[in-house]
Amino acid sequence: MPLPGEPLHKLGFLTIGRFDPARPADGHESTLRIIELGEELGYDSVWLRHRHLQFGISSPVAVLAAASQRTSRIDLGTAVIPLGLENPLRLAEDLATVDLLSGGRLNPGVSVGTPMRYDDFKTSLYPETHAIENFSKDRVRRLMDNVRGVPVSSFEGTVGIEEFSRIVQPHSPGLIDRIWYGGMLSSAIWAGQQGLNYLTSSVVTAEGSDSLDFATIQAQHIAAYRAHHPNPEKARVSQGLVVIPTDSATPEQVRKYRDYAASRFARTQSPQGPRKMLFAPDIVGTSEEIADQLFSHAGFQRTQEATFALPFSFDDPDYLQILTDMATHLGPKLGWTPATG
Repeated sequence: MPLPGEPLHKLGFLTIGRFDPARPADGHESTLRIIELGEELGYDSVWLRHRHLQFGISSPVAVLAAASQRTSRIDLGTAVIPLGLENPLRLAEDLATVDLLSGGRLNPGVSVGTPMRYDDFKTSLYPETHAIENFSKDRVRRLMDNVRGVPVSSFEGTVGIEEFSRIVQPHSPGLIDRIWYGGMLSSAIWAGQQGLNYLTSSVVTAEGSDSLDFATIQAQHIAAYRAHHPNPEKARVSQGLVVIPTDSATPEQVRKYRDYAASRFARTQSPQGPRKMLFAPDIVGTSEEIADQLFSHAGFQRTQEATFALPFSFDDPDYLQILTDMATHLGPKLGWTPATG
């Protein structure tokens, strides 16, 4: 529990990897440069969002494969891969490959459920089976078994000059321990039961809670996760919020950041939709002001790792300033020490 005087163990950041559809290569290259900057600044991890049919990274595993060859230390995560659009066997092959290329630095975050706007493209994704696809947690179990090395084929041996394995290849030992799961209360409980790591975000649902306070509900989800984990002292939780330090920002940037947070504030004041979704307010201010807010945040108090999300719509100079201030000002105020080597 990071309280004043106690260290935050790990600090990471998350980016959506936006790009101009007329120049998608430029956006992907910008994302790779941000990952390199994160390593230079001492961040413990960088995480990529996963966006399908949007102007954000649709193939984070491929981007992280490239990043693995341009970095040497920083952990590389996905937050999160929606498994409804994935074949767990094929994904396990890709994840293991990138994990080996990175030297064991991959942290795949996944989730399940019916894909966003599924009806718009289901016949293109699953022409014959779209009405009967299973979007339950069985997809996660299959992925875990494939990564773990549970046999997927009934044949092992040599045919001519071709050699075949019963398990997914390549196999990367240790990857199974670095799989993360994201979601709300029921997902937190299930992730704990499976011994997975747990990713929180800036969105919760009030289902199952008598509170309408975001921080209180997030803390309840984390507590439920740990209560159901077979080894709670080793259970890893990462808190995700939008945090924007302004220590070295220009006056124009400060205005931009505060306008951005203000434009999104109304949605934080009441539950949204039938699931009673609650959004966390974006936190904008000096590192000292942000640290004070975080130390009093019930969710933050129950984690030892933080992954702060970069706003979607900012420019590269803004991300440079935010990431630099976060690493050099905010992190130390939270008791965090930048990684080296």
